[in-house]
Amino acid sequence: MKLEICGKHIDIGSIKEAKEVFISQDRDFRQKMLDSHSFLLSEIAKGKPIYGVTTGYGEAGKNYSAFEEAQELQKNLFRFHGCGVGEMLSHKECKDILLIRLISLSKGYSAVTVELLERLAYLYNADIIPLIPSQGSVGASGDLTPLSYIAAVVAGEREAYYRGEIVRVDELYKELNIEPYVLKPKEALAIMNGTAVMSGIAIESMQRFENWMSSYETFIAGLFEMMHADGTPLQPLVHEVKPFAGQIRSAAQIAKKLQGSQIVQARDERYEKFFDHEDLCIQDKYSIRCTPQVLGVVWDNLELSKSWVETECNAVNDNPIVDGEFKKIYTSGNFFGGYVAHAMDTLKISAANAADLLDKQFSLLVDHKFNRGIGESLKLSDKAYHHGFKAMQITLSSLSADVMMNIIPASVFSRPTESLNQDKVSMGTTAALNFKKSLPDLENMLAIAIMGLVQAVDIRGKSGISTNLLKTYEKVRLVVKPLIEDRRMDQEIAQIVQMIRDGEFK
Repeated sequence: MKLEICGKHIDIGSIKEAKEVFISQDRDFRQKMLDSHSFLLSEIAKGKPIYGVTTGYGEAGKNYSAFEEAQELQKNLFRFHGCGVGEMLSHKECKDILLIRLISLSKGYSAVTVELLERLAYLYNADIIPLIPSQGSVGASGDLTPLSYIAAVVAGEREAYYRGEIVRVDELYKELNIEPYVLKPKEALAIMNGTAVMSGIAIESMQRFENWMSSYETFIAGLFEMMHADGTPLQPLVHEVKPFAGQIRSAAQIAKKLQGSQIVQARDERYEKFFDHEDLCIQDKYSIRCTPQVLGVVWDNLELSKSWVETECNAVNDNPIVDGEFKKIYTSGNFFGGYVAHAMDTLKISAANAADLLDKQFSLLVDHKFNRGIGESLKLSDKAYHHGFKAMQITLSSLSADVMMNIIPASVFSRPTESLNQDKVSMGTTAALNFKKSLPDLENMLAIAIMGLVQAVDIRGKSGISTNLLKTYEKVRLVVKPLIEDRRMDQEIAQIVQMIRDGEFK
């Protein structure tokens, strides 16, 4: 997909799928960029103090620099912020971040040149992707430290991903005969003073979580079958009379995956059997019956979070904002990443609720007191010295606790920094990283649950199961044999996790 950068709104899907970008030749777009930059230069030439351009940064904004020092000021800005730590963000995250920053700067209110946009686009297309450390941002003034790694690469410094390797940019530029870009007044600040890092992490994490949710609903549909559950709670009318979009969506998606099943009970069938079976309750437990009501909230929060992050990606979020048309400079705080922070904090809570639900559901599946004849610990062996999924359930439950302990909102942990100039900050990048942290645990939980579901099919038999469950069974059994005698399962869990990430169970 070739994506035009022209100052217009670009959706999350296009950001994720773009293979190549190009800067529009539209005259009005380019004129707007020129007007903003030219006005800034004219104001500097008059000797006016412009924050971050002819002054220091933050608390040092009271320190004035002359016009001829503006270029050196930009260079020092990215250099003194070169103190990021922690794991490096992935190639895909860093590439998203580069594109998100390009989109924001193309709006024409950051006083950067078209030449800078062209250089950012060149890096993107050549797959010279700045290597960005994950830690070091408080989310205001934007992602200063991590975004300094983009400004540095533009100027020919630090490291980048290139052709599957991490390389020194100065050496790469010499090899490719690329001249380092000389940052003009405000251009380093414009690159760095934004929310692209938290947004890029959020985009990739939300996509991964959405894939997990769809795969999780495949497990839930199979659980309905293996537990001979009542399908009535999935009927459309139930959710039409409580018309939350996510709830309606979840019920419909699970019901669709149950199409063709002959072993999910209907309400009347359950009523008829109730008097003949002492262990049959007329209604299923909440973790089965209330699934759409639980996951509906998660789906709705995910959609809202995607909307907020998409808006942030298309926002002008550096400071100051320069209006070249009406000749005005606005000192402001759009770099504050509050929307991304709250979106990620909310999704952490949503993920924890989903993890807790999965833990309860799997507990029912492995417990002979509640699994309606499947037996003890999903055992295929009748030997007392074989243990089935006993330890697997412990691992799954342990992981659910790890997810739930990660729900403390990062946004309330504002840390005053920089001589109390940044006395209230968003912590948006921390929130995004914490949400991302939950995803491996969720994937491992679901891998164990899907393996247990397939084991239950082996115990009950395939007769009457849905096409969807049969496909899931066959995919798993290609890589994981039935658990009869006790054996290690960690490597097989990892294989199923990869299948989840690849969308095999959506």
